Amino acid sequence: MPTLLLVRHGHSSANGEGILAGRLPGIHLTDRGREQAQHLGKRFEGVAPVRVVSSPLERCLETAEPLAQAVGLTVEVEDDLQECAYGAWSGRKLAELTKDPLWSTVQDDPTSARFPDHETYAAESLTEMSERVVAAVRRIDAEVAQEHGDKAVWVAVSHGDLVKALLADATGSGLGHFQRYTADPASVSAIRYGGRHTFLLAANELSPDLQRFVPAPDAPATGDAQVGGGAG
Repeated sequence: MPTLLLVRHGHSSANGEGILAGRLPGIHLTDRGREQAQHLGKRFEGVAPVRVVSSPLERCLETAEPLAQAVGLTVEVEDDLQECAYGAWSGRKLAELTKDPLWSTVQDDPTSARFPDHETYAAESLTEMSERVVAAVRRIDAEVAQEHGDKAVWVAVSHGDLVKALLADATGSGLGHFQRYTADPASVSAIRYGGRHTFLLAANELSPDLQRFVPAPDAPATGDAQVGGGAG
């Protein structure tokens, strides 16, 4: 079972302005976000991931590139890692959106929340978003296992709600509870998909020691849990 290092993009101009960027073009990392990406890149040195896969949106690509450069890889673009399609919510101020009745549904009953249609921006439900990203990540993880073995490490760079959906799936809590998770800009989470269990190794770490997620050469390849908690 490979190890997935799941990265949210660094601080973006939309984060600084308090808007829901969605799939708007031209949303780039801020100076702070670029510093975060460079800092993460240094932490990836020595981890030797076999693939770095990213959302096609600029803020994710700008985060992924320093990581890939640090480990001598080329960033692969995966459309199914791109931001949720927020439709008519795209580009609006978050402070304004809190007054929309849909906000409460997004917060309290996300499995039934669908974003409003728009003539320019695509719209989808949170369920559709979750199913899309979970299927993509599990597919890539299976490819990594087949091509590089169960001890391989790979990286996916995506967006906050998608990271939260993946964490909810990994822990079995489901999309209905995904708002309980946090995915800060430039945070790293770690997941292993096993045959019997999926393991959440870490979530929302801002200064992660990534070396600890690299499986030891003699680590068992079983997908079983370590009874008693494991020996580290």
